Amino acid sequence: MICCVKEYSIEEVMEEQYKMSVETRILFTDLDGTLLNDHKEVTSGNQAAIDEALACGHKIVVCTGRPLASARVCAAKAGLDKEGCYVICFNGGQIYDPYHEKTVYGKTFSKETAAKIIGEAMKRDLHIQSYSDTHILSARDTEELHRYAKINQLPYKVVECAADVVPEDPYKLIAITPAEQKEKNICFQKEVISQYAGEVHSFFSNDCYQEIVPEGISKGFAVRWFCDYLGIPIENSVAAGDAQNDVEMLKAAHVGAVMCNAFPGIAEYGNYVTEHDNNHDGVAEIIHKFILKDA
Repeated sequence: MICCVKEYSIEEVMEEQYKMSVETRILFTDLDGTLLNDHKEVTSGNQAAIDEALACGHKIVVCTGRPLASARVCAAKAGLDKEGCYVICFNGGQIYDPYHEKTVYGKTFSKETAAKIIGEAMKRDLHIQSYSDTHILSARDTEELHRYAKINQLPYKVVECAADVVPEDPYKLIAITPAEQKEKNICFQKEVISQYAGEVHSFFSNDCYQEIVPEGISKGFAVRWFCDYLGIPIENSVAAGDAQNDVEMLKAAHVGAVMCNAFPGIAEYGNYVTEHDNNHDGVAEIIHKFILKDA
């Protein structure tokens, strides 16, 4: 018996790869207030939709302001550490492949600049922190530090001085105040962070958190970079979010799906608002409407 093996030309192989990329859709989803419910859990409906999308060959990307150590734990709980799953953390500063356990993109800013910013924050009695691979790092033991560590389920270390908060060039700093003291954080943004324009920029992800990241970094940048990296047309991208640090991501993706529980003013940056909130399978609604629409 003679077996006939069909030989494919380079052009045919490239055409087949192109067809696969065209058919593949990609979801970029925020965690808090989006994929996670108010108890920081993935609902059963969201989990079922994620599993179905992955089984069909689509890509799911966690896209968060959280550090990698925290984002990886959340992704693993949702089964998003399989092949076809990725983690964008630090608001776009680092892109990580959990299945192959490697960083595919990263951008930091200098620890010298970071130490100066931290020093200015300490003069103003403003809590500010950075991260190692495993811990939150802060030069002061504050209530803000304890609250953040509990929410993100991360250990922390209190170090001796501003320079020790950033032993390496950081992906981001975060300055934190209680919501009723947001004006203090806004003044810090205007009077200090603005001095380093061109190297860093900052934005508020909620009323408490000012995120300080390298210039050019955002979730929107990460969406565009990652679609290009995977060879998936931007027309096949969907983003789901609820907060200010999701705005650039919602604008960059072909479908910007805003959670109905989003912060005021966020809906204007998307082109779809969910019927269901983060406690009632809102991400599953998005997956069935835009990712599995032809399934």
